[in-house]
Amino acid sequence: MSARFQELDWRPTPLGELSLRRRYDPFFRTEVHEIKLDDEFLMSSLFTAAEVEMARLALAELDGTDLRVAVGGLGLGYTAHTVLESEAVGTLVVAEALAEVIDWHCQGLIPSGRDLVRDPRCRLAHGDFFAAVGAGSGPAPDLGPEPFHAVIVDIDHSPRHVLHPAHAGLYTAEGLRRLRDDLLLPGGVFALWSDDAPDEEFTGLLEEVFARARAEVVSFPNPLQERDSSNTVYIATAAQ
Repeated sequence: MSARFQELDWRPTPLGELSLRRRYDPFFRTEVHEIKLDDEFLMSSLFTAAEVEMARLALAELDGTDLRVAVGGLGLGYTAHTVLESEAVGTLVVAEALAEVIDWHCQGLIPSGRDLVRDPRCRLAHGDFFAAVGAGSGPAPDLGPEPFHAVIVDIDHSPRHVLHPAHAGLYTAEGLRRLRDDLLLPGGVFALWSDDAPDEEFTGLLEEVFARARAEVVSFPNPLQERDSSNTVYIATAAQ
């Protein structure tokens, strides 16, 4: 196998063929880790600015210490790792539907994996995050009995471009109310990553369910396209 490309692991899953790849990118002159599901890229370490900023934006809405945070979607671990950078966080539960991704972190095949596994504040929970709000296609993860100060979700490409049809139930008034009522403390924050531009209809839906909501555009340089790229982070805060 070429020294510039290595398939670290490949496994069949109910969702399709899942692979973890490591390659050297000569354009960026850096090592890149990628997770693919069939022919679709789920995550790349090349562009992670929005995942990192999403965690920072969510935590910036909160005061106090010993915060309880849930992250839906482990991926390459950038969102979870950023949450743990905050000393105000006392507990982090990361829900991941694919046990294989959790295994890769535990085995150290993903660079940030060892740090997540070794941090006593962090627990990786196998299960379908969407099932926790009645919208999933598989068993729900064990998120624990206590609600959270923040729930941060980075799974689907956007509210309109979902990885599984069952996920669409979250992006309805009923699904968002269930997330608010079942998973969040009063004054808690819901944050959502999207690869699409801000969706006014979805922002309006968040405003119906939460005390306040907004869409933040996170821009970052994309030398491959010789321009900036952008993602959207939705931030919604429950009433006190």
